Amino acid sequence: MKKIIMWALISIAVLILIAASYLFLGKVKPAENISWGVVFSQKHAQLLGLDWQESYLALLDDLGVKRMKVASYWDYIEKSDGEYDFNDLDWQVAEAAERDAKILLAIGMKTPRWPECHIPDWAAGLSKEDQQEEILDLLKEIVARYDDSDAIWGWQVENEPFFPFGVCPWVDEDFLKEEVELVKSLDSKDRPVVVTESGEFPLWIMAAKYGDVVGVTMYKKVWVHQINRYITYPFPSVFYHRKAEIVRKVFGKEVIGVELQAEPWGPKLLYDSPLEEQEKTMNLNQFKYNIEFAKNTGISEFYLWGAEWWYWMKEKQNDSAIWEEARKLF
Repeated sequence: MKKIIMWALISIAVLILIAASYLFLGKVKPAENISWGVVFSQKHAQLLGLDWQESYLALLDDLGVKRMKVASYWDYIEKSDGEYDFNDLDWQVAEAAERDAKILLAIGMKTPRWPECHIPDWAAGLSKEDQQEEILDLLKEIVARYDDSDAIWGWQVENEPFFPFGVCPWVDEDFLKEEVELVKSLDSKDRPVVVTESGEFPLWIMAAKYGDVVGVTMYKKVWVHQINRYITYPFPSVFYHRKAEIVRKVFGKEVIGVELQAEPWGPKLLYDSPLEEQEKTMNLNQFKYNIEFAKNTGISEFYLWGAEWWYWMKEKQNDSAIWEEARKLF
């Protein structure tokens, strides 16, 4: 029995070394002709003290952005139970359509930006089952409203739904499956559903299980509350490339970068963080580094996280360095 256990442990160790070698070693041919886009959050722009519509148009008209991941917010759309206000989202979709820009629309309870789950006050005290019924009603309204829009190329159903991050009441894999099936049944144009995961830690198998496309995040330098310090993620570009290869070979699905870090991540929310602190995780050099890092993963589509902040830097801090560097991508 001791020999069996010993050989089992040796075999496991060898498999771990093989897996680590596959994920961490080697070089990747950099991606060419990358489709660059940005994530846009009306809520984030407003909290930065910006005119959110002016910010949105600056991205489209000044930078020439042609691909956007737009966050929809349940607490903005349905402030009262059963009463839907799509004016702001209609405007964003229409302005993109007018410029032949394409939108990946994030929908559901959990969509980009803190507090992650954007639940209206009237729904906050409902039971889990009642909340889920209301979310399904919301998805029906959104998909029906924008089904005819040529501007929307895909639906991102929830944001990192398997990752328990943010002020969220629950995580439910079965409900995500129900959401995805509902959206696909309502979409007459057969648009892909994107399901997202954290880029650094899982193997993206859960997202590949439910999504037509796997969307992943990519952060390099962040504040970690659990250890009360900044860290730089040690994963090389090949790490993301190999995981994308697994998704393609096993599931036959493509991987895109839905959040590439291009703004600070500090111990406080960005709105409460002084510039000196912001610069510890994002500055012009770090921006350039992150862009090159993304290219070296071999992934051919990325949405940059932080475009509202670039505009805030330009307009409120008189620093257009990152804005002008980003211009080169578009």
